[in-house]
Amino acid sequence: MFDVIVIGGGAAGFYAAIHIAEQAPELKIAIFERGKSVLSKVKVSGGGRCNVTHGEFSPKELATNYPRGEKELLGPFHKYAPMDVMSFFEERGVSLKIEEDGRVFPQSDSSQTIIDCFLNEVERLGVKVLKNSSVKRFDPMDGGWQVTTMNKHYQTKKLLLATGSNTKIWQQLEQMGHHIVPPVPSLFTFNITDERINGIQGISVDAAVEVLPKKVFVTEKTGLGLKSANQTEPMLQSEGPVLITHWGLSGPAILKLSAWGANLLHDYHYSFRLNVNWTPEYTTGSMEAFLRKIKEVEAKKTVLRTSAVDIPKRLWAKLVQAAHIQPDEKWADVTKEKLQDLSKQLTACSFRVDGKSTFKEEFVTAGGVDLKEINFKTFESKLLPNLYFAGEIINVDAITGGFNFQNAWTGAYLAAQGIVASSSDLLQK
Repeated sequence: MFDVIVIGGGAAGFYAAIHIAEQAPELKIAIFERGKSVLSKVKVSGGGRCNVTHGEFSPKELATNYPRGEKELLGPFHKYAPMDVMSFFEERGVSLKIEEDGRVFPQSDSSQTIIDCFLNEVERLGVKVLKNSSVKRFDPMDGGWQVTTMNKHYQTKKLLLATGSNTKIWQQLEQMGHHIVPPVPSLFTFNITDERINGIQGISVDAAVEVLPKKVFVTEKTGLGLKSANQTEPMLQSEGPVLITHWGLSGPAILKLSAWGANLLHDYHYSFRLNVNWTPEYTTGSMEAFLRKIKEVEAKKTVLRTSAVDIPKRLWAKLVQAAHIQPDEKWADVTKEKLQDLSKQLTACSFRVDGKSTFKEEFVTAGGVDLKEINFKTFESKLLPNLYFAGEIINVDAITGGFNFQNAWTGAYLAAQGIVASSSDLLQK
């Protein structure tokens, strides 16, 4: 018999258990982990450095980094935000640093520092960690819950689910009446086979990217009745570093697009057209006007060897070639059509995306427990008393940069607060 059972030995589960144990040391707490090791996602996060949070200290601005959960997390972020997380770790001897892009890492640049902190804390506080304990069922009973593993039944008054994108747990919740938003991948890179980026992997460019919608027909009322028109406006846009890889395009701008467009790109079966503006300070028209001036000034020089715009030379060479400009062709000899083509390659470079790749080992899922069914003051289920959620199990996800961990920390902390506050009868025993 436990007072609190946490299912899931990841970041959210450990964080919640530690806070519950600190606030209510009388409670018997256990973490159930189905695998043979705990905190495995923490281990690989941030390339093994563990990007614990982001140095964004305005709750309103922080919330804008969540394609799903922005409105719901605003209140929780006012109660528990990145500064609180940083204080938690630094009070336990983990020195942190904020990098130029706002990401927060341990000074050690090792995720093991965070893992060791958690393991030391649960041992100090007497939290029991049960590995190889895959939960087969959890059922409400007598004001609490019965948790069933392979060969044992456990009773608890409070149950916290921090199981991430575990489909079996979602299926059980559905059977109990919760609505689960169908999960789709978020934070992924785009697979592209195109000669313009072939052989120049490793190049990173600050660019603007946009996903063009499939051609659909919309109707609008006019004075003459109904008419059809093609909808060709961009639906998803992002700006920032774009990284050319062996398999296509990655980098913060692409990952941000994948997060905000998770559901739409899933509907597209990850087959769509992507426009890249390698020089976002220019439009196609203004670029053409600029190149005409370059043509006048650099008339005797070859186009290939001219640094006309601030992009890497290898990319410039690829785009010049794509505009059908010969290696020895001089600016004076470039036709109007080739100049227009080069302007498009620089500002509206269209790629065919055919598939996706997981971003490193940091798989993130959009989908989960419907946010309408959660009390965001305590992260308790509105449908099932004494059941709490934390982390990726709910329909919240974020762009890359430590924001997904922040959701885990905030939810775990508020769930811990809610569990302790509602356990007064247990604490009096």
